[in-house]
Amino acid sequence: MAWVFLALASIVEIVMALALKYAEGWTRLGPSVIGVVAALASVFLLTLAMRELPAGIAYAIWTGIGSAGITLLGVVLFGDSLSPARLACIAMIVVAVAGLRLLGTEG
Repeated sequence: MAWVFLALASIVEIVMALALKYAEGWTRLGPSVIGVVAALASVFLLTLAMRELPAGIAYAIWTGIGSAGITLLGVVLFGDSLSPARLACIAMIVVAVAGLRLLGTEG
């Protein structure tokens, strides 16, 4: 169940980042509130995952999925640039997250 909590925490982290982008520096109330609620929910889910997973592994996966996810959504939704070098770095994050998951908690 810890891996499910971690996956949900990562997805909610992406929602938080998107909401804060739409909040435009806290000038839009709706996205600002969604961003804060999503941040709290994401951290809550992360703590549930950390009951069973090592903190370093859980945190690395949480930030990795969040970083890769929001970067790719930035390209799709906001037209952010994605050079081959950036794409390679995102691919390395995805490979690292997958590797940590495959190794599990035993390593």
